[in-house]
Amino acid sequence: MPIYLDNNATTPLDGRALERMMPYLTTEYGNASSAHSPGGAAGAAVSVAREEVAVAIGASPEEITFVSGATEADNMALLGCLRPGERLITAATEHEAILETARYAESAGAGLTVLPVDGHGVVSPETLRRALSEGPPAALVSIMLANNETGAVNPVAELAGVAHEHGVPLHTDAAQALGKIPVDVEYLGVDLLSLSAHKFYGPKGIGALYVRRHPEAGVRRVRPEPLLRGGGQERGLRSGTLNVPGIAGMGRAATLAAEASGGEAERIAGLRDELHRAILGEVSGLRLNGHPVERLPNTLNVSFPGVRAADLLAAAPGVAFSAGSACASDSPEPSSVLRAMGLDGEAALSSVRLSLGRFNTGEEVEEAADLLVGAARSCAAA
Repeated sequence: MPIYLDNNATTPLDGRALERMMPYLTTEYGNASSAHSPGGAAGAAVSVAREEVAVAIGASPEEITFVSGATEADNMALLGCLRPGERLITAATEHEAILETARYAESAGAGLTVLPVDGHGVVSPETLRRALSEGPPAALVSIMLANNETGAVNPVAELAGVAHEHGVPLHTDAAQALGKIPVDVEYLGVDLLSLSAHKFYGPKGIGALYVRRHPEAGVRRVRPEPLLRGGGQERGLRSGTLNVPGIAGMGRAATLAAEASGGEAERIAGLRDELHRAILGEVSGLRLNGHPVERLPNTLNVSFPGVRAADLLAAAPGVAFSAGSACASDSPEPSSVLRAMGLDGEAALSSVRLSLGRFNTGEEVEEAADLLVGAARSCAAA
């Protein structure tokens, strides 16, 4: 089994979340919408989980809608809030769940402004203020809280303040953030927020969209239109039989993530920095991509000079990690996130993402560093 350093792609399921799920996978199999007692038990589990997710991000339970994951939440936030002729503002380093949805909205008649980022991959409040002042009126701003490739953290609270100065609501994709950095919707001032349980040791296939019920005075109220219609579940916002086991597991995982965020984040940041130092001491010219300070405590994105990421992946099967670029076998394409930050194509194609998690140990970090350094040397000599 390789050393797992790809926690930004997905985290292992925490056994405590699985324990919460098990009754609803076995004996408590009622439909949460049914009026009989098995349905009532399922509905009660959903209510508990909704409260847990809400508490984890400082929201109210009625502001939480369960969906299949952050991709669906992002789609609901954008397509459910934008109308033809309205403008969306987002950033060049967003996840494809935002960028592809934004392009689709543009093809359907919405306006689109894609903001540049600085060399660390961060959107500045002044850049957003300029875009809001100079272009046509905007209906929504969507800026991610933390980047999935580099871990760079955007100043979302400041960005929300700028958006609100213009009466515009702000959505943030916080899929990578919960459990790693504080996530509080009141502090952030966001109007919508997307979550995905499998990014914080919960099950795959379940997520949530937070929608603020009472926006600031003068800010457009967000009322998403449902993407799915049918049974009217989730107050009509998301029809379909509720995934009770997944919801129960997400609730427990959200509580654990919120409780562990401080000490756990500090420990993982120490392991990340140890990994960085170990590789840096052996690989000349290693480049750190992303903000050196304002980034997720678990994420290390680095460029190995003269070594393609795809080759490094093949040469280090003992470590599970991701290339910093999206590479197809016949047509390698540099990461759009890294290119937006100013990296040239070669540097972007030489970048990898190492993302640590709750279950990694110091011994694993030491071994992974040795394996990666050895693989880099063998690739450079080939």
